[in-house]
Amino acid sequence: MCPAVSSSWLAPWAAAFDTYSSASQTYTGPVPAERESPMVRSETSPSRARRGPTQRPNACCFCWCCCCSCSCLTVRNEDGGQARRKSLETKLEPIPNYEPCAKPTVDEMQLWAHSFDKMMKNPAGRNVFREFLRTEYSEENMLFWMACEDLKKEINKSAIEDKARMIYENYISILSPKEVSLDSRVREVINKKMQEPTPFTFEDAQLQIYTLMHRDSYPRFLNCAIYKSLLQEASRPPSES
Repeated sequence: MCPAVSSSWLAPWAAAFDTYSSASQTYTGPVPAERESPMVRSETSPSRARRGPTQRPNACCFCWCCCCSCSCLTVRNEDGGQARRKSLETKLEPIPNYEPCAKPTVDEMQLWAHSFDKMMKNPAGRNVFREFLRTEYSEENMLFWMACEDLKKEINKSAIEDKARMIYENYISILSPKEVSLDSRVREVINKKMQEPTPFTFEDAQLQIYTLMHRDSYPRFLNCAIYKSLLQEASRPPSES
């Protein structure tokens, strides 16, 4: 696992996070996404259309090759389902807290405001954008996109199958607390491709999530305190920093 980034240029983030504090909850920095319950994220996220609190008396197993409605025949009792979910939450976190990166220059940060593509290709840009997504309870979109990028680099067949299954269970399954929002057409494509996973099994889904972040989250990111504070700090003359 790559080490977490710990550089002085991250200091402005701490002040920016205070903007997202409320009487009931204060953002205290990076924490595992699993800490928020699916219900809290459903009520809080402005960019995700989640389903209502439908009761499921019997939790379906994490059948990664079944249809998106989880119509597999193996039904476990409630305790078994909870144990399975807990196991997945503890072992399926392939993305490190932060990507190792150098301090971005002012020119680089200004470029982020003009090109979402360039920001996403920059490790520092992804780190800052990911922190913003945390405040909107939609960090799973970035985690899913990064996991797909990692899968594309894999050449070992066994590793491809393992990583594809982890991605499905962590971000595609309707039972996952980190499920990303995909339409039925894309889900159907994924379910067919999961019969024989390849590095590009989630290509359509990755593009849909990328587009969602670009159109929905990115405009708000450019106006958020996290980005503005970091840019302002980097723009100061050395004598004022």
